Amino acid sequence: MIRLTRSYPFSASHRLHAASLSNDVNADLYGKCNNPYGHGHNYVMEVTVAGDVQPRTGRVVDLGKLDQLVRSLVVAPLDHRNLNEDVADFANVVPTTENLVSVIQTRLKNRWPPDFPKLSRIRIFETRKNIFEVQVGA
Repeated sequence: MIRLTRSYPFSASHRLHAASLSNDVNADLYGKCNNPYGHGHNYVMEVTVAGDVQPRTGRVVDLGKLDQLVRSLVVAPLDHRNLNEDVADFANVVPTTENLVSVIQTRLKNRWPPDFPKLSRIRIFETRKNIFEVQVGA
C-alpha cells in the first residue's frame, strides 16, 4: 500500500466564541482568538490517501481528480471566508481548528468516490506551532 499526500493552502478568518458562554468566559477561554473582529489564518491542509498502485496508470490516484474533489468540497467553500458568518457548518459550532478538521472530514467522506483509494488522513497546519490531524476510515 502506498500513501500519497497532497497539500492545499487556503485562507479564512474566524472568531472563537461560544454563544452559550458569557463574554467574560469566552475572553478567558479563547484569549486573543476571541477578538470581536476575528482574526485570520493562512491554513495548509494535507489530504492523504492510501491504496495500491494501479497497474494501468502506475499511480495510486489521478491527482487531477483528487485536486478537483478537494477544491470543490473544501477549498472553494472555505477560502477567503469568515468561518463564523459564511460557512453554515459553523452556525452553531465554534470554528476551532479541531472543529474545522472534523467538518472537512465529513465533507470529504460524504462525497468520497468509491473508485478512489482510501481517505487516510487530514492534517491542517494553522500556524507553525499548531497542527491538527484526524485519521480517517473512508
